[in-house]
Amino acid sequence: MKRLLILFTLFLAFSVQSQQLIPLDEKPYLDSLQNILRSNRPIKAKANTNFLLSNYYRNIDSVLSKKYLESGKAFIKNDPFLFAKYDFYEAQYDLDRNKAKAAVSYQKAIKALSKFKNEESDLLQAAAWYSYGVTQKDKEGYPFLVKTILEKSIPLAKKYENSKSLGFLYTQLAVILMYNAEFKKSEEYNTKALKILEKYYPNSPELFFNYLNFSNNFCYEAKSTEAKKFLDKAETLISPYPNSSVNAFYYYSKTLYYITTQRNSEAVSVIDKGISYAKRFNQSLLAQMFYFNKYDILRKLKRYNEAKGVLEDILTEKSLALDHNNRKTIYKQLSSLHEEMGNTKEALTWEQKYSKLNDSLNTENVKLEINKIESKYNAAEKERKIATLNAEKNQKELEVNKKNSYLWGLSLILLLVVSLLIFLYIIFRKNKKISEQKINDIRQKEELSLTKAILEGEERERERIARDLHDGLGGMLAGVKINFSTWSASHLDPENNQEFYKILGQLDNSVGELRHVARNLMPESLLNFGLETALSDLCEFYNRKDIEIDFQAINIEKNLPLNIQLNIYRIAQELLANAIKHADATNILLQCSQSEKDFFITIEDNGKGFKNNKEQKTKSMGLLNLKNRVDYLKGSMEINSDHQGTTINIELNIDGE
Repeated sequence: MKRLLILFTLFLAFSVQSQQLIPLDEKPYLDSLQNILRSNRPIKAKANTNFLLSNYYRNIDSVLSKKYLESGKAFIKNDPFLFAKYDFYEAQYDLDRNKAKAAVSYQKAIKALSKFKNEESDLLQAAAWYSYGVTQKDKEGYPFLVKTILEKSIPLAKKYENSKSLGFLYTQLAVILMYNAEFKKSEEYNTKALKILEKYYPNSPELFFNYLNFSNNFCYEAKSTEAKKFLDKAETLISPYPNSSVNAFYYYSKTLYYITTQRNSEAVSVIDKGISYAKRFNQSLLAQMFYFNKYDILRKLKRYNEAKGVLEDILTEKSLALDHNNRKTIYKQLSSLHEEMGNTKEALTWEQKYSKLNDSLNTENVKLEINKIESKYNAAEKERKIATLNAEKNQKELEVNKKNSYLWGLSLILLLVVSLLIFLYIIFRKNKKISEQKINDIRQKEELSLTKAILEGEERERERIARDLHDGLGGMLAGVKINFSTWSASHLDPENNQEFYKILGQLDNSVGELRHVARNLMPESLLNFGLETALSDLCEFYNRKDIEIDFQAINIEKNLPLNIQLNIYRIAQELLANAIKHADATNILLQCSQSEKDFFITIEDNGKGFKNNKEQKTKSMGLLNLKNRVDYLKGSMEINSDHQGTTINIELNIDGE
């Protein structure tokens, strides 16, 4: 049970402290935020306030949290820093709902925040890196999370030596070490946090949780005296605020202390207080963990009926029992509890429920346990038959032994045959998968070769046409224009021959338009100055009075192969053309960045979006061209569009072809 309590203590630490903590006195904090929304404060302040309210309600009221998040987004306008903060708070909202989606948003926020060199940006990045590590914990394990905190989060927070965020990160690292039974190291990092928080932030929620983590760590070391000191300090901080939602966490640590000191009867009353707070603030999982503690204590006190009632209440409430593994644990506990009470029939019923759920989850086979309990249930009936069977058993013992030997031999042969069949089947399936994979690889290579040939042929044709237009027809028209200009200067009067000069001007415009067409077919700036300059010229070309285009280039290398530069340029050209021609956008953001062998393109506009996304994605020739070029560079494309605008994110692999 102790291992289960340690595990859940860590889960609580992540679920609460992975967000920005709110003051212990919550009501004035919330009132001040609501007053800002009702006032005439600048839109930037209102955006930040909505984000903070979304963060506060994200585990209490998901609908209200989402509402505040979207309200904050509406105030962003064209502020890139607020866009970055929106990505961060959107990740916060998704953290406990969709970790994969949250991880993407955290990385997007980190990339955007890294452009701003100020304290708020650095501390938000530190928080984002920490929370990103939390999203990867189940997949990468605790070493990855510890490495992320030590190498990413803490160095950013250490720029501001006595910051609250640094104390917070030290405390969180201590929690992880505690869970992994590194109690001495946990104490060291808790102490580092304590020195900062007690001196500079004496009434902060960060200090409150630091006290609780100190107390929990000492409880697991069975040092109840030291645990009590820090539990009392936490009580001093929280006692003035009986309406604070974090009271439940104080009572959870107090329960752990009473369990450590074996004061089980007192622990029951503390648990009841914790349950009332957890239910009041919709902290369902914490409430269910209190119930687990209560069950364990009641069972130790041999108050079996009450312990059974607690487990049944957990199943009825469903918050914790929604998880199949948790429900399986409850079934197992009920089975063993009934067995301990002597209710073998009920024990068998719960064991069968456990077995059925266990089989559906592909976990351990509990058939032997079921047989054991079933044997106890049928023990009385079997005992009546034993006397009669003993006599027959002694007479037939030799015959039974011979039959058993025969059966064992036959079973061994059957086992060998079945094993051989399974082995052959596995080989067959493996070879089949390898063949299918080879076919898919060949098909993909053929498609890539075809796409490569089409794109390269298209670029060669563009270059040829551009050269013919510029050097051939363009040169001829320019020569005609020069000859006409020279002749008219000596033979015509500008005032009496205005029509001629008007035609001469149209000829001049035609030469310019021809050169513009040639430049679009093969941009000279790309060939002469590289991708970043060509993209900047492209955005400048599309800029006009009613359209503002913001181009951002980050770490674009100049030594990219020309064919890759051309494909990236064509992708950006198609994105801008679509935004201007079809979206009726007035503000467009084009961001291009490079990270070693990965190239990222993001375009956002405030246009009308797609009227029918599925139809557009299927029938649009422009999007099909985009997809071909993205596939050619082994990339991926994500499109999000609604009536407020369109966002397209493209990730390309530029590590050769």
